[in-house]
This record gives sequence, C-alpha cells and structure tokens, in this order.
Amino acid sequence: MKREEKFVITVNRELGSGGRSVGRKLAERLQVKYYDKALIEGLTKKFGLTVEEIERIKAQKKTWWTEFNNYYKTRSATTLPMEAETVLTTASMISTEQRILQELAAQESCVVAGRSGFLVFREWPNSVSIFIQASMESRIERVMTRQGLSREEAIATIEKVDKGRDTYIKKYVQMNPELRSSLPNVSRYDTRHYDLVINMDGLTEDDAVEVIMSYIDRTSK
Repeated sequence: MKREEKFVITVNRELGSGGRSVGRKLAERLQVKYYDKALIEGLTKKFGLTVEEIERIKAQKKTWWTEFNNYYKTRSATTLPMEAETVLTTASMISTEQRILQELAAQESCVVAGRSGFLVFREWPNSVSIFIQASMESRIERVMTRQGLSREEAIATIEKVDKGRDTYIKKYVQMNPELRSSLPNVSRYDTRHYDLVINMDGLTEDDAVEVIMSYIDRTSK
C-alpha cells in the first residue's frame, strides 16, 4: 500500500476481539477518517440516503461533502458502545451502504470497520484488508467486561452478532451477480480474503496497531 496516495484499509473483526478499537486507533495513527456501522447508519438516516439519492446529491448538492464532514466530526467525537446486536438489513440498505462507503473512499483515505469491507473493496486500488480475531474465551471475557454481562449473556450476544454478520455477507453476495458466480460460499473467516490476519490473544490494541503499521511500512517500499 502506498501511503502517499489515496488508500482504504478495511478491518473486519470478531465481536469481542477489540478490532473496532484497533480500527479507530489505526485511523488516528494514520490521521484519516474511520467509518463503521454506527456512523454509516447515522449518515444514511440524517441525509435520507438511497442509491438514487446519492446520485442526485452528487449531481446537484455541491455542499454535501462539507455537510457530511460536519456530521462526521460530531459523531466521531462521541464514544459509541460496543455493538450489541446486528439487525438484518434489506438489499436496498446494503446497496446504499456499499455506495456510501465507495463514495467516501473515493474522496479521501480512510479506515472502514466491518460492513463486508473485504468484499466492498476487494478490487479497490491501493487497499489493505485486515481481519482481527481472538479466542472464544478472550471474546467472552471482553464482552462481559465491556457490556457488564454474565457469561451466558456474553456468549448469547457473540453468537447473535456472529450469525447476523454472516447473514449480512450472504445477502451482500446474493445481490452481486459477479460474487454469486465467483464466491458463492464466501466466508469472512476465509483468510484468503485478507492481506493480514491478527490474533489478539496476548496483544493490546496498541500492539495490533504497531503490527499493522509495520506491515504497511514494509509493503509501501
């Protein structure tokens, strides 16, 4: 990846792995914007975005990017809770999210967490795809601590989110003809989809950022 050029880094992660925080810290380190589910959904609702509306805005509303930046500053300054559930989205919403992410990435360098980023940007030039994982025990402990849940509740939350994310990816593939033919059984756990996979067991979030930065520095030469 060439840091001096516009780039996209996607961070897919398991709930309870710390991947979300790693993504935020990485974006801060690289001094670029960080996009995740909460911000994209907020953006979609605030501006009433659909695929058609995005095209209309691009053609007519020249102040959209300024307005978005103001919205981004407001939302990104707020500490959001760990994602507790994944709501199944419609094909229209998935298409809108995909278009929004690609439009944002076309504007400037960024770090994208989740939202099937490894698929959305699989053919994107100058990109790096990362997967953050951890042992189930580590994930359980983190979710228990961060959300104040019992062990049983934490396990149930992890299973629910894992299932929701898998379903999201299946829907994304089904609505993209090219992916349906080339990657009909795609799995976010298939390491071949990533440039770098990090197991967080024994690592801090800052350690993971250093690993990623080292990879970026080596591949940018």
